[in-house]
Amino acid sequence: MSYPVNAAAPAPELSDKSKVTAGLLQIFLGGFGVGRFYTGHIGMGIAQLVTCGGMGFWALIDGILFLTSDTRTDAQGRKLRG
Repeated sequence: MSYPVNAAAPAPELSDKSKVTAGLLQIFLGGFGVGRFYTGHIGMGIAQLVTCGGMGFWALIDGILFLTSDTRTDAQGRKLRG
């Protein structure tokens, strides 16, 4: 039995959630923590709900980061789809 010499590491599993959807939900409904609830981060969603998304600033910045960052993950640690 032979094994390939230069076998690439398996690609990390992608989430079934979209970073574009999460970002837009966070920008438009972030005062209710909807973007965070969508990605499964319930604790952060509740914190944003209680603080009205940090009076809008936290929600807006979080939404922009969802849209521009390639390192955002869902609650299971899987990278969000593009």
